[in-house]
Parts: sequence; C-alpha cells; structure tokens
Amino acid sequence: MKKVFFAAALLGASVTAQANAPGGPGCGWGNMIFDGQSGLPAHLSATIVDGTSGNATFGMTSGTNGCDTSVPLAYHGSGLFAMQGMMEEVAQDTAVGDGEALTALSVSMGIAPEDRGHFKQVMHANFSELFSGEEVTAGEVMQKITELMEQDEKLATYV
Repeated sequence: MKKVFFAAALLGASVTAQANAPGGPGCGWGNMIFDGQSGLPAHLSATIVDGTSGNATFGMTSGTNGCDTSVPLAYHGSGLFAMQGMMEEVAQDTAVGDGEALTALSVSMGIAPEDRGHFKQVMHANFSELFSGEEVTAGEVMQKITELMEQDEKLATYV
C-alpha cells in the first residue's frame, strides 16, 4: 500500500493532510543551527550539516536531535503527470499497451520487472475505465489504477 501512496503523490494526487519533512519538523543539527531562518541558503546549509554529519539519520533511529518519525511524509512538488505532458504520454502508452511512460509508472509503483508486462496488459485492457474522458485528473487515474490492481491477483501484492 505504501508504494501506491508514493506513486499517487508523485503522479499528482492531491495531498490534503499536512505533512512534515523526514524526521519531522526541526530534525537534525542543521535545523537547530539555522533555526528561524528561511530561504535557499539556510535550507541548503541545514541539509549539508545534517547530511555530512549523519545526525538526522541518527536522530530518526534514536528519537533524539528533535526527530520524530511518527509524522506522515508527503511530496509537495508537481506531479509527474502534470510535468511535460506526462499524463498524455501515459494515456497514449496505455492505449497501445506499452511504452516508456507506462514502464516508468510501473517502476515508480515498485512493480517487479517480471510483473510489468502483466501490469501493462491490465492497464491496456481497462483503458476506457482509466481515461474515461478528457477532463479526467491524474488523481482519478491513480485511484482507478489502484482499484484495478487490488482486483488482480498478481498485482494486488503491490497495493
């Protein structure tokens, strides 16, 4: 199920819950040193401090350094479907039953190489359900993909 949520976030599904960075807000010495500062230089510096010392990783595993791994993670960038016409490419590949965009989708969902062909066949067979109209959103497509995978014996293991 985690893989599907990750793929949904990447593919533009809306995220309604407030989520924090890995380890929670203020995790690591970098956040402590640059507390209260904003902007790219402060964020990069905090990331470098945390990355070079490994203290955020230590904090997450030990529960120290202001880290709390009980908070949910989320991706807040543009979805892959939204970037450079990706949704159109996935739709075209799904209509054909193969292609780079459909392969990239299966990889991002964690589908094993030996099951990717089956995934593509299932998506191709259900093209009209996935892309029911020109106004369908990436979130709606991802929800339908999840439903189709849950109904398929082989693909259900990836949901």
